[in-house]
Parts: sequence; C-alpha cells; structure tokens
Amino acid sequence: MYCNYCGKVIQDDAAVCAYCGVRVGASVARKRLVRPRQGRKIAGVCLGFAEYFDLDVTLIRLLWILVAIFGGTGFLAYIIAWIVMPSEQTRTSNLRNVREPPMTYSNQMGHR
Repeated sequence: MYCNYCGKVIQDDAAVCAYCGVRVGASVARKRLVRPRQGRKIAGVCLGFAEYFDLDVTLIRLLWILVAIFGGTGFLAYIIAWIVMPSEQTRTSNLRNVREPPMTYSNQMGHR
C-alpha cells in the first residue's frame, strides 16, 4: 500500500503513514460517546472524546487543561461531561440485566 500524501510504501494495515504522519487508513472510531473504563485518569471524559473523534488522548487532555486555565469554563464543562456521558458497559454489567427463571418447586429441588 502507498501513502496518498508522500507516495512511500507503507504496511497494508497501517492507519497512519510512518514517514509523513498523515492518516491513510479508515480507522474505526467509537460509534457512541462514552467514558471508557480502561485507560482513564480521572473520569474518562478526555479519553472518551479522544476515542470518539479518533484523536490522541494527550492532545485532548492538553486542550482541556488550556481551556480550563485560560477560558475558565473547562472545569465546569468537564463536570457536565462527566455527568452527561454514560460510562462504558462491561460484560459483567450486561449480565446483571439478564433475568433468571422464576423460582419454582422443581428449581428448588434441583430438577429441571
């Protein structure tokens, strides 16, 4: 596969050109804006935005800090995003929603 920007040969599964840094593959971003459970620092708000927009999480964190310091609204926006953005569902939390069969005499006695 070739980079459309610099013309160098790159790996077939590459999302970013190793030579010029331009995004070449259609990388899959998140479909929903959620706060992931893995990799979060405080509440996962910046990581959620980074995965949703397919950007580097460090860049999002630095921008958020700059807005918080110079704009003054960053802290309030972070708290609002923390409340509004749902947390990522895990397999165990999905299992809590599964209904168990009703308790009957045969279930109590071990007969099925």
